[in-house]
Amino acid sequence: MYDVVIIGAGVSGAASARELSRYQLDICVVEKEEDVCCGTSKANSGIVHAGFDAESGSLMAKLNVEGNQMMDKLSKELDFPFQRNGSLVICFSDAERRGLQELYERGIRNGVTGLRILGREELAGMEPNISDGAVAALYAPTGGIVCPFGMNIAFAENAAVNGVEFRFGTEVLGITKKEGAWALETSQGEIEARFVVNAAGVYADKFHNMVSARKLHITPRRGEYCLLDHSAQGFVRHTVFRLPNQFGKGVLVTPTVHGNILVGPTAKDIEDREGTNTTQEGLEELLGKAGDTVKGLPVRQVITSFAGLRAHEDGHAFHIGEPEDAKGFVDCAGIESPGLTSAPAIGRMVAGIVRDLAGAAKKEGFIGTRKGIPDPKALPQEAWVAWVREHPAYGNIICRCEMVSEGEIIDAIQRPLGAKSLDGVKRRTRAGMGRCQSGFCSPKVMEILARECGLDYLGITKAGGESRLAAGMNKDRL
Repeated sequence: MYDVVIIGAGVSGAASARELSRYQLDICVVEKEEDVCCGTSKANSGIVHAGFDAESGSLMAKLNVEGNQMMDKLSKELDFPFQRNGSLVICFSDAERRGLQELYERGIRNGVTGLRILGREELAGMEPNISDGAVAALYAPTGGIVCPFGMNIAFAENAAVNGVEFRFGTEVLGITKKEGAWALETSQGEIEARFVVNAAGVYADKFHNMVSARKLHITPRRGEYCLLDHSAQGFVRHTVFRLPNQFGKGVLVTPTVHGNILVGPTAKDIEDREGTNTTQEGLEELLGKAGDTVKGLPVRQVITSFAGLRAHEDGHAFHIGEPEDAKGFVDCAGIESPGLTSAPAIGRMVAGIVRDLAGAAKKEGFIGTRKGIPDPKALPQEAWVAWVREHPAYGNIICRCEMVSEGEIIDAIQRPLGAKSLDGVKRRTRAGMGRCQSGFCSPKVMEILARECGLDYLGITKAGGESRLAAGMNKDRL
């Protein structure tokens, strides 16, 4: 029997877990995948939105601006990459200027600071590669970029250090109300809790509808992306949007905190809640629209494409709180863009609701900071050399594209909620995210995983489950 069970270890679930770990509560996070950050949170734009897009007065607008304002302090406390690079919303005709003005006015009502509308000359000075057809832009200096994996993992690790239990490979199959508690039927047996937090992403409506007569409906909205190599760094410096439409903020072109350029996403509503495949049609649409926004996009530098799913609720609204007919069940549903930006504020709001319901007191000894994996190459040359002399494993480069060392991979495996698969290592260290897309380093990373985890080499997976990479050993066949 737990006090609180959180369904889902994405960024909303992990942020909620971290905030709840401030209180005297016995908390468990259940996740059907083998790691944190395996759903929507791992495949998104990594954008920290300023907050001018959401409807004024909505919960989405409120949490967007609050989450944005929390990001500087949080990124320092939890040691994840974050930059305020600013964002630009472009219009391509005088007729569209009205749309920019509406966004500006909405942003002011939402509490966004520093907004300005730029003319063509100032816009081109800030972004030389902007399309020749762009006539004006809304500039938001508070917009930013973040590592979505880094932020999600940081929340989860800090929660774990503060006593939250994580159960991976545990799929929730059913939820029923018992006297004074909720019973969760899972793939690993029954779990009981006084309170349940439903942070299940594209499956959140499924769990909500098990306990409430007031139904929710979530549509998986697929967004496809292309990632460009480090050689394209500097092509744009700000996050560049076009005016939003009914499907969202449209195709953007943005730098990442790691020095790549990211293009995307498309927006296509689908039925498959696991439909993260890319399509020729989607990628062609993506690059075509991006090519309209900027000129000379170096498409030959694309090193990978991927797709993610957004949990689009029919009313395009965040649903956070108790249903009237399901006391003790707290929804955190419909969390789509700007969900990543809002996550810190969502976690704080969810924790406040559960704290009040449980009458929980703050606990002593909460650890509010966390250090990420050391990156000695970020040090000055002398300090880097000294670090490697003291820690030789950090001098053995495993991933040449991203210059990731054996020491960083070992740290990723041994730290709280450590990596157990190639994708787990990749999200924590970027080993395999470079130009060759793990073509060189994957066998070496597998060797380190097998050694450090005490596993058979043939049992190492890409992403848990049955995603094993090696079918056998050549020498055994011979």
